[in-house]
Amino acid sequence: MNYTTLLEEVKHHALHFFKTHEETPFLYHNLGHTEAVVKAATQMASYYKLSDRDVFIVLTAAWFHDMGYYTGPAEGHEKTAADLAAIFLRQHGVDEPTITEVQQCIMATCMNGQTPEGLKAQIVTDADLFHWGTDEFAERNKLMRKEAETRLNKKIAKEDWQRGTIKLLSTHHYKTSYGQQFLEPKKKENLEKLKAKFEEPPLLVNISTKATTLPEAATGKKGNNNRPDKGIETMFRISSGNNQRLSDMADNKAHIMISTTSIILSVILSVLLRKLEDNPHLVIPTMLLLVVCVTTMVFAILATRPNLSNGTFTQEDIDTKKVNLLFFGNFYRMSYDEYANAMNHMMNDRDFLYGSLTKDVYSQGVVLSRKYRLLRKAYDIFMFGIILSVVAFAFATIIFGH
Repeated sequence: MNYTTLLEEVKHHALHFFKTHEETPFLYHNLGHTEAVVKAATQMASYYKLSDRDVFIVLTAAWFHDMGYYTGPAEGHEKTAADLAAIFLRQHGVDEPTITEVQQCIMATCMNGQTPEGLKAQIVTDADLFHWGTDEFAERNKLMRKEAETRLNKKIAKEDWQRGTIKLLSTHHYKTSYGQQFLEPKKKENLEKLKAKFEEPPLLVNISTKATTLPEAATGKKGNNNRPDKGIETMFRISSGNNQRLSDMADNKAHIMISTTSIILSVILSVLLRKLEDNPHLVIPTMLLLVVCVTTMVFAILATRPNLSNGTFTQEDIDTKKVNLLFFGNFYRMSYDEYANAMNHMMNDRDFLYGSLTKDVYSQGVVLSRKYRLLRKAYDIFMFGIILSVVAFAFATIIFGH
């Protein structure tokens, strides 16, 4: 059985399903959440190097696991989703053992404290709550609350929701070693932030100065151990974008110089060289112009000539955080699994992530410096060479032309 092709059928079916149910107002359990679960499940399946069949089971369960919300009550939606998956898979000739495993993975997402049996079910369970161990937790938690209010048709007090969320996160543990290693630390950090926000003291008013002191969370300031504000991400994005635009400008200037010298060389080779026998006094100016154009073209080509590194990295490079995984030249010869594992490691290490972004911007600057140095030489050679060549042609014509 071709599981890759069949998985594409599952994906198309899921996308069509959510598209045809867009009128249902689910702010959290929607296509966006499903795609996030599929992405997380894909990462973990790659991490554990699952077989094609096991990957199919895990991702099929991820695509179907919340469809039950749209065809029945929220209570017991996992059983409804499992039945929908079974109907679809039987229509496509999938064997019963595989269907049973898909259903078991979907049922493992029930929030009733059950322990998922087997790695595949554990992966789907952790993928469903993947965002608890990421920076997306706060935003996704707000959407979950709004959806619950819509579904129950009543307002839920913020304090009650926070209290329930704290209880959930306090009693929850990721089932896979992947979740325990990469997600649990961030989930605990999110839990501590939620507790601090829930238990934060009221505003402290200094009576003598009439000054109001805000808690740290309210001022927007972050401690040294927290992830920086969006301003840092914006800084990296703008810096990288500016460097890329400067690189494009350098390439365009080099192309202009290459085109210009190519035209002059064509004229020299097709016209002037034929007339040198009749005009021997023009030999030196012509050779001078020829050398200038060729030298200029060489420097312009060097400015745009790409350099490639060896395209590999080692586990030691990852452990010591020396490799920049954001540049293709450092990984194009590595396998996808090795690269994916390294990226997962980087994305869950703040220092490694921001260090890689810093290296990326620095590397762009180094490349830009080389480009512009070579390009400046090309323009200098062309400018002074053309002036000298014109003077030589004029001198030769005036002195020796007759």
